[in-house]
Formats: sequence, structure tokens, C-alpha cells
Amino acid sequence: MFMKKYQIACAALTLISAAPAFAQEAPTSPVTVSGSVALVSDYRFRGVSQTDKGMAVQGGVTLTHESGLYGGTWASSLSGWGTFGGSNMELDLFAGYAIPLGGATLDVGLTWYMYPSGADTTDFAEPYIKLSGDVGPVSALVGVAYAPKQKALGKVYNSAASVLPDNPGKKNDNFYVWSDVSGSIPNTPVTLKAHLGWSKGNSGLGPNGTSLAPTGKYLDWLVGADVAVPNTPLTLGVAYVDTDIARVEENYIRPNFSDADGSSIARGRVVFSLSAAF
Repeated sequence: MFMKKYQIACAALTLISAAPAFAQEAPTSPVTVSGSVALVSDYRFRGVSQTDKGMAVQGGVTLTHESGLYGGTWASSLSGWGTFGGSNMELDLFAGYAIPLGGATLDVGLTWYMYPSGADTTDFAEPYIKLSGDVGPVSALVGVAYAPKQKALGKVYNSAASVLPDNPGKKNDNFYVWSDVSGSIPNTPVTLKAHLGWSKGNSGLGPNGTSLAPTGKYLDWLVGADVAVPNTPLTLGVAYVDTDIARVEENYIRPNFSDADGSSIARGRVVFSLSAAF
């Protein structure tokens, strides 16, 4: 209400002021809003499918202050191994602070991973730090994320008879380091991209049959391309995603670590996407 009255008052003052007042520009907001929606053929989180290799609908919104502070939310549909015992949905809340650092940007923040309607021990927090910048025509980013010891990252394992707890209630942590690079092809709408990440955490199954690093340590990578559709906010994407998780490492966490057909959810796969930014 206050803002509406303020705008009306400004309009009245403009009408009774000298002509040059009409040329004044409206003040810009210190906060910008951005976001995106996407349809993907497979939601891969650090190389592992969170949708049993099926499609997912995703979207998010971010509010950024001119000071560098930001916050927002992002969500995706889930299926199978990645549901964390919840309502087949991942809901992330994040906040951070990005500041210029020479010719680069330093970004420090935290992501809270939520799985609505899931058990109390499925949600967890993960602080991160990222450094990004341009090297000639290439944009590069390196990041480190460390989730401190939490029950959601605890460990259970498969036995021959059933899934039995290993130190019930014990908390575990998880470490992830990664790098992303991308670069556009001149005079085309095509951007090439690549990613390499390394996870280290508890080996085995966490609460409700999930874990950030189910085999203890593993690499994940991605190579692909995005094509911006001219005169639209749409982008078409294609990427090959894979991990170095060996089949022998998966055997003790099956059937949780496989889709409905019994095949691995961490093997190499081509993933397609259609997204729109605003």
C-alpha cells in the first residue's frame, strides 16, 4: 500500500513540474529476479539418476541484490532411488554472497536439500564455495561443497537377508569438488560445456536407501552442448553423463541402485533438455 501511494504521489509531482522532469528515468530496483523451467529426459545428480532414468520437470527462481547477496529455490520431480522416502520431489533452498575478486567472482553459500513428506532424517545442509571467471572465450568454475556430519548422510548396508543398520543414528559427512567449463562457438547459437566432479562420503545406503556417495568415492563427468533458439528464451541441450562406479561396487547396494528393469542408474547415458529462462 505504501508503495502504491508513493507512486501516485510521484506521478502528481511530475505533472506539475517543469518539462525536463518527464525525461527523468525511474529508479532501478536493487533486486533482480531470474529463473528457469526445464524438462529433462533424466535428472542426473552428480552422475547418478534421481528419476530411475525417466523424465523430470524442474524449475527455480533466484533473487539477487546489487550488494551480491542472493537467495532462491529450485525443485525437481523424482522417482526411484532419489526420492529419499518423500513425495517424489526435491526442493532446494539456497542463499549466498557473490563478490568480485579481481577478474573473477567468489561465491560462498549454502544449499538446504529437502524431500517433502519424507522422513525427518532425509533433509540435509551443504555449504559451498565457488570461484568463476572467464579465460579468453571460455568460462570456467571450480567449486567445493562440504556437507558436515548429519543423520541424513548416515550409513546402512545390504545384508544377504535384509537391509540392516550399521551404527544406527551415526552421522556422516560428504565432500564434493568439481569444475565446469563452457564456451560458445563464434557466429553460432551453440555453447559447448563440460563438467568433472569427485565425491567422497559414506559407502552404503543412507536413510530410505539413499546416499550422496554410495560407493564411498567416485568420479562423475559430463560433456555436451546447448543451443539457444533464436528470438526465444528457449535452450535445447544434449549431454553425455557418466561415472566411474564399477558394477562390482554396485552389487552390494542393489536393488536400490537400479531401475525397474534392474539396470544401473549410474552408467553412461545421453540426456536431453528443453529449458526456458526468464
